[in-house]
Amino acid sequence: MSDCIFCMIANKEVASDIVYEDDNILAFRDNAPQAPEHVLIIPKKHIASLDDVSEEDSQVLSHIMLKVKDIASDLGMEGGYRLVNNCGEDGQQTVKHLHFHLLGKRKMTWPPG
Repeated sequence: MSDCIFCMIANKEVASDIVYEDDNILAFRDNAPQAPEHVLIIPKKHIASLDDVSEEDSQVLSHIMLKVKDIASDLGMEGGYRLVNNCGEDGQQTVKHLHFHLLGKRKMTWPPG
């Protein structure tokens, strides 16, 4: 999708601070971090939100979930972390490309918002 900022980041058309990349996913630092470590994990394939996931997307979603612990470990999140997905307007999804926020290196509070 040509006007999607996360697609542009995945295609290296927009610079970002990448912390992990493979053929299917990309993880990069959030430009407005809410924790000492705040990384966004995206599929390289454009999927607008969790509401738009299809059966054919199950492998990339599984891959993301399996890589979270490795990315967290590489970033020194030994004490724990939080993984967040915002879906839709009421969920405060601001970029219409499926992404997960990986936050860590501080004590999280509850409820989050």
